[in-house]
Amino acid sequence: MTEKSENCIPAYQTFLINHEWHSRIVGFFIGILMIAIYLWLASGFINLLVNLYHAYPDNWSHGAEIMIKDIVVILASLELIRVFQTYLVKGRVKVTFILDVALVVLIGELISLWYREYSMDEVVMSIFVISILVLLRIVTTKFSPDAAEV
Repeated sequence: MTEKSENCIPAYQTFLINHEWHSRIVGFFIGILMIAIYLWLASGFINLLVNLYHAYPDNWSHGAEIMIKDIVVILASLELIRVFQTYLVKGRVKVTFILDVALVVLIGELISLWYREYSMDEVVMSIFVISILVLLRIVTTKFSPDAAEV
């Protein structure tokens, strides 16, 4: 039951569905996730503006803390959407995009340490993990199969 499709990729049958239907189902669920993230981003952006309005005259430092955390979460969500889009277009996820999401989230955690009590162990551990992720990002970019094509 292995027929050749038009682009010379052999068709295969999983336990219940073939490759084409599997791709459609996964694409459908990723599309739903992306719509949910877009709606969540819109509500987060509106919430950010409302917090900015309410924090300005009285409690600017606490409002800035909340806004910085919200912005980092929004950036991480945008990176996650980029991962989903790459999967839909290329059918695979690039490791560099996953590292970008992890870096944005961990840098946000490091920034949030500024506004609460923290120990030096937490700061050193965060900086160590971020440094390792940056090195991994550099290595994956340098030795990427896409870089060899250019």
